[in-house]
Amino acid sequence: MSPEASELKTVVPVQGLSAPRGVWSVAIASRPGRLVFVSGLLSKNERGEIVGIGDVGAQTEQVLKNLQTALAGIGGTLADVVRVDVYCRDITKFDEIHAVRRRYFPSEPPASTMVEVSRLTDERCLIEITAIAVVP
Repeated sequence: MSPEASELKTVVPVQGLSAPRGVWSVAIASRPGRLVFVSGLLSKNERGEIVGIGDVGAQTEQVLKNLQTALAGIGGTLADVVRVDVYCRDITKFDEIHAVRRRYFPSEPPASTMVEVSRLTDERCLIEITAIAVVP
């Protein structure tokens, strides 16, 4: 199996490990480019209001839209993301979160870690995502 490649990243074919159950790649190799580190994003709209209170799917959608906006500011897209760290309040919502992620990362998904946390900086938030991208 040959790795899928984009301009700046390659999904590394890993043998001997189980396939990811969700939307992520086990390993990503990046080529030279500008590293972009995106701080933790919450489900806030452009006015700073929390979107989707009580709905992790709606909040995940807003967070990923915010990530798109942040990357666009430097000329990047979600295809440039090589890693995300996901902090969620309820790990049992894994499938619901990944259903949304699948739409935003339809191919070559980034490497990823998801952990359950007891609180985020706003008690109404159910998810926070940080990202690393390699942008041309």
